[in-house]
Amino acid sequence: MTRTFTPKASEVTRGWVIIDATDVVLGRLASHAATILRGKNKATYTPHMDMGDFVIIVNADKVVLTGNKAAQKKAYRHSGYPGGLRATTYTDLLEKNPERAVEKAIRGMLPKTSLGRDQFRKLKVYRGAEHPHAAQQPQVYTLTQVAQ
Repeated sequence: MTRTFTPKASEVTRGWVIIDATDVVLGRLASHAATILRGKNKATYTPHMDMGDFVIIVNADKVVLTGNKAAQKKAYRHSGYPGGLRATTYTDLLEKNPERAVEKAIRGMLPKTSLGRDQFRKLKVYRGAEHPHAAQQPQVYTLTQVAQ
């Protein structure tokens, strides 16, 4: 009988992956990044463990939205107080804080548990092409399809 392989926390190896978001559709970028953060691209994937790699996203200000989403789609946040709901269009959000737009899309694709919060902490998003993680020697991850 074949036993199911269950990795131990000490056996997890985490690499670093860098993704260039230039002219990439936001949702497609988020789904690829969430897959890497969860570790679903590895043969040793286990749903109840954090198996994923660190993800660096550069050029977040050059990400695109298809159709009329940039003008019509809204990003919501709440202060926690009554009447504290704030809505911003993605045009304004991408202009003022593109890192938040990318982080919001990726966070929505991760589990809503403490495991998902741990996986989200491994995401690093930067507006321009510069990042301080050169010492980690990140591998370049290329997306197969870019903006349409």
